[in-house]
Amino acid sequence: MQATDAAGAARKGHPRGLYLLFFTEMWERMSYYGMRGLLVLFLTDKVAGWGWTTGNALSLYGTYTGLVYLTPIAGGYIADNLIGQRKAVVFGGTLMMIGHLLLALPGQAVFFTGLGFLIAGNGFFKPNISTMVGGLYEQGDGRRDGAFTIFYMGINLGAVLGNFICGTLGEKVGWHWGFGAAGVGMFLGLVTFLALSRNLLGKVGLTPQKTDAERREAWRRVGMYAVAITIAVVVFYGLAALVPSLAEDTSVATLVRFIAAGAVFAFCAFMGNNVLNKGQSAAEAQAGALTKQERDRVISIFIIAVFVVLFWMGFEQAGGLMNLYTDQKVDRGVFGWQIPTTWFQNFNSAFIVLLAPLMAALWSRLAARGKDPNVAVKMAFGLIFMGLGFLFMVGASRESALMGKAAAWWVIMAYLFHTVGELCLSPVGLSMVTKVAPARMVSAMMGVWFLANAAANKLSGVVGGYSEQMGEFNVFLSLVAVGVLGGGLLWALSGKVKALMHGTDEVKPAAPATTTQGGAAAAA
Repeated sequence: MQATDAAGAARKGHPRGLYLLFFTEMWERMSYYGMRGLLVLFLTDKVAGWGWTTGNALSLYGTYTGLVYLTPIAGGYIADNLIGQRKAVVFGGTLMMIGHLLLALPGQAVFFTGLGFLIAGNGFFKPNISTMVGGLYEQGDGRRDGAFTIFYMGINLGAVLGNFICGTLGEKVGWHWGFGAAGVGMFLGLVTFLALSRNLLGKVGLTPQKTDAERREAWRRVGMYAVAITIAVVVFYGLAALVPSLAEDTSVATLVRFIAAGAVFAFCAFMGNNVLNKGQSAAEAQAGALTKQERDRVISIFIIAVFVVLFWMGFEQAGGLMNLYTDQKVDRGVFGWQIPTTWFQNFNSAFIVLLAPLMAALWSRLAARGKDPNVAVKMAFGLIFMGLGFLFMVGASRESALMGKAAAWWVIMAYLFHTVGELCLSPVGLSMVTKVAPARMVSAMMGVWFLANAAANKLSGVVGGYSEQMGEFNVFLSLVAVGVLGGGLLWALSGKVKALMHGTDEVKPAAPATTTQGGAAAAA
């Protein structure tokens, strides 16, 4: 894509490729959220499901959703160095389609195999389609934050379709019908992308320009990390076999095993890196090193990622504890008809579709006036709104304790506040990574960004599981404190975090309209 001046960018709409990525992501999210809404309901169903306890179901939910956001680190690295974002999206989508279809078949072994396909496929798909959105825009283009907000509408439109189609089929017809429908959604996303990507995306996401030596080095590193991961997995499961107390299904035992496996992985990766780097010349080592400004920018991403963990730990209760709470303790009756539980998760998606254009316009207008809040402040708002949303769940838990069932409006209002928080945090964060991360490692840093989601999703399952001992009221009240206090702390640190970004998060000032003419057609 040719360079485009900022004034010209302000007058144009978005590249057509954005809308291809919008629809591709919409179908993929239809499959993901459709399946996610059914998972804990299926696991806890004592009649047609597996009849698991709440704690065990939420533990698997947290593990699955956590791993879904962990694998993008590998998928981002492979795309950056070997196959490019476009091929990674196709490969990942194919794996996910197979995974969803496996969930539709009977048998626990087949079901867990399907989950494995979904986890691996998401690692290739998720970071790379987001990176391609950023690749449609030049550095400093004021349309980028708005583009990610529009892209986010595709995510949530897909979630609405998933909960309506997969959720209704799963709850009313049969669980495996819902899981199978998710596979059909992923198929439609793949067909759309394959049919239109060449014409609408230009050179965005094609195979990276690497020398043969760089490709060989990348393959060696992929092999090294694969070995390290294999050894870490053996340690994780081996500890359960060797130490009986660590085989128990408790959060402490699981945490100990994760720490041990993580330490082994880090040691193997460190030793492997030393071996690989011995063959480098001084010039090669210097070329791959980060400058001080680049290190600062990476540090800023990691700092914000810590707070993102807190946000998603609370927000992801939607598919776990809030989902089960709605199923069991919320009055879902309307004129004698029970609204399917999965439909309630559509409130979040519907609110995003309604509010995203307003938020996109707000950020664009503030940016044009030079009053756009910095990234850290926006994300602090997101955390605070998340915490305030759980105040409504506290009210719901008190009402259900007194009346037997809580009114549905409590849950709806919680989703409204969580949605406003999500719009302040998530699309802005995706845009931030593509702007702040060093150019040669954008996809890999997007993978690291999703690592925060991985930790948060696992923690969401652990925290939700404590409701069996503490009760929903205390869990929801704790999440109020996490959101409000975490948001306040991030706001206090926002100035220092912004300084570490060295201006890469800022929109460039508009240049005279006559400076460049070549970029308009390329971005149209």
